[in-house]
Amino acid sequence: MSAWDQVLTLLGSPLMQRALIAAVLVGAAAPVVGTFLVQRRMALMGDGIGHVALTGVALGWLVGSWAAVSPADALAVPGAVVAAVVGSVVIELVRERGRTSGDLALAIMFYGGIAGGVLLIKVAGGTNANLMSYLFGSISTVSTGDLWWTVALAVLVLGVGVGLRWTLFAVSHDEEFARASGLPVRLVSMLVATLAALTVTIAMRVVGLLLVSALMIVPVAVAQLYARSFGRTMAVASGIGVAVSVVGLVVTYWNDVPPGATIVVLAIVLYALSALLHPVLARRRTAHDPHPDMSDDVLVPAVDAACAPDAGHEAPTAPRRP
Repeated sequence: MSAWDQVLTLLGSPLMQRALIAAVLVGAAAPVVGTFLVQRRMALMGDGIGHVALTGVALGWLVGSWAAVSPADALAVPGAVVAAVVGSVVIELVRERGRTSGDLALAIMFYGGIAGGVLLIKVAGGTNANLMSYLFGSISTVSTGDLWWTVALAVLVLGVGVGLRWTLFAVSHDEEFARASGLPVRLVSMLVATLAALTVTIAMRVVGLLLVSALMIVPVAVAQLYARSFGRTMAVASGIGVAVSVVGLVVTYWNDVPPGATIVVLAIVLYALSALLHPVLARRRTAHDPHPDMSDDVLVPAVDAACAPDAGHEAPTAPRRP
């Protein structure tokens, strides 16, 4: 079978069609929110929300088992959305009021989220193995219902994140200046936290709750090396997210490797290569003369006179006429 035939087979598979759509949407949306988190210096917030979302997944299982819903994990995604949004709002309130440091709040959510998920899944009649696809991603098992959730949430995240990017950036970059400018800082901060929560829930099927923060942050880190504005950083990071997600998915189609881990490793390798090439490209950019047809010497009489070889010696003056 030729390479073209293999590509047609991949694109013709309903399973891969759903997986590719999910990969493109998640790869585009995650770095958009990650750009704001990097500006707020809360790059690890995605990890904290991801752990809390695990409790929501198990809670969805528990409610589904009580309601005799089939399949048992039909309410896992809605449960994760609710838990993630609540957890993100709590993190933001704790950070805003300053009762404890942001790192401590995230650590508490790390431990509580994992412990709550393991406990509730056992109460729901499941096992820890049922949580593995949510922890590490299982894009090859994305159902039609999961895809609809992914499409709806990704469109919402992209619409709000891109449409309100300058307002969100103003609050993320400098809260005091934004407050002095009359912006509703608390409301916007809660919006950023909610967007992060929704991003975590839509990405958990692609890269998993434990790796979702990498897809949100690493493409932004790559884009910051070369982009010179906030808007361009967001656009480049989103493109990188789509590229690594699609390439990682294609790699896992022909190789038996975990898709979530493959996507994250590709992103990290890209960052490493970009970091190595950045100094070389920066030196070339500095050495390049953007206007070779113009002289670089600017004649300033006062400076030229001061820098002359006989500077400091009074020049002879012409004799005065009687």
